[in-house]
Amino acid sequence: MKELVIDPNPKQRMFFESTAKYTAYGGARGGGKSWAMRVKLILLALNYEGIQILLLRRTLTELRENHLLPMQKLLEGIARYSAGEKEFRFKNGSRIKLGYCDSESDVLQYQGQAYEVIGMEEATHFTEFQFNALTESNRASGNMKTRFAPRMYFTCNPGGVGHEWVKRRFIDRSFRGSEKPEDYLFIKSLVFDNRYIMENDPGYVQTLMNLPESRRKAMLYGDWNAFEGAFFPEFNPEKHTVPPPDIPEGSIRFRALDYGLDMTACLWCFAGPDGGVTVYRELYESGLLLSEAAKKIVALTGKGENIRYTAASPDLWNRRQESGRSGFEIMTASGLKQLIKADDARIPGWRVVREYLKGGEHSPGLKISRDCVNLIRCLPLLRFDERVREDAAGTPHEITHAPEALRYALCSRIPKPALQKRPAGGIYSFSPRVTEPRADYAEFLDY
Repeated sequence: MKELVIDPNPKQRMFFESTAKYTAYGGARGGGKSWAMRVKLILLALNYEGIQILLLRRTLTELRENHLLPMQKLLEGIARYSAGEKEFRFKNGSRIKLGYCDSESDVLQYQGQAYEVIGMEEATHFTEFQFNALTESNRASGNMKTRFAPRMYFTCNPGGVGHEWVKRRFIDRSFRGSEKPEDYLFIKSLVFDNRYIMENDPGYVQTLMNLPESRRKAMLYGDWNAFEGAFFPEFNPEKHTVPPPDIPEGSIRFRALDYGLDMTACLWCFAGPDGGVTVYRELYESGLLLSEAAKKIVALTGKGENIRYTAASPDLWNRRQESGRSGFEIMTASGLKQLIKADDARIPGWRVVREYLKGGEHSPGLKISRDCVNLIRCLPLLRFDERVREDAAGTPHEITHAPEALRYALCSRIPKPALQKRPAGGIYSFSPRVTEPRADYAEFLDY
């Protein structure tokens, strides 16, 4: 058999030797995380007959570049790779399965399967829902002849959609419910711990030092407090979610739509006499054609509901190359009437959402029916765009649709003078005082 020689640094050796139920490694750029994860899982496969291992990255491209190609080279003559199953098979019956979870629903493909070890590369790129779902598959597979305590290994940097759940468990060590402190181990590794980079690419340290301050603190020194967390820290499920509401007499009912073939997000809302907005129904479904989405929205709308308008993304008014018709024309022909162009200015729009979440004496508030599970799930997952600090990140894309629809909904209730462009530089301003809702649908036609 081919001889496999490794030379880990002290931090990587700690990672190799850890038998904690959950072990996280890294915390900054250049700490040798991917190599450590690959080698750790290979060592387990070689030393434990029949062990079943799952190695995950968020996207297929990352998986191929960071693990598949290096592992094919490293394991030549040691394990056989099956391209169809995307797995390495060892002569002792052990197996390393390679997978990815681009959208939240991708993780469901692993339900019902059993892996003694699961490795999550760049764990902060995964949502807490994905992590929790994977823990259900982290159990004895029945293929091993020796006893082995199932465990999970993580590599990670600060930032990303999973920043909060990783930070809470491994950095803050703030545990909930049945979580046990002894189950969680974090091994901090910086570029300075990576002998190979320090000897062969010392300029990389200077590259990290030239990053903007908050990113430099996170990527060079592993500072988990350098990045701001949730884009909407104001969101509080106890404050903002309610049981399915009764709609008061005289309320204005309207919808907001963010359409994409990957996901159609439509929200049904009403504005009460005080100007507050309540979201009382949602459609959140992927794979719908424009005509199918329109028909589904119409079908979900009750006959007695007087929907004043549907604020939709302005790109629906662009003509489609494949049909020569706009999305607006297709959806209108399919029965979805009263479509109006939403104000899609992102930064002032997010400020409007923030004001509604804040609420208060002079501003109406936002309430969300607990039936709207996807909007409630996605809002706290939004993170700041690292380049435009007042904007929300556009990835992972799956979680952005419902918040985008909410932004369209709330901006449709703001009088035109409150959202306007300043002459110089096209910069937007927002007046935080939210006035009474506009009651006449005709006023929206020129909005």
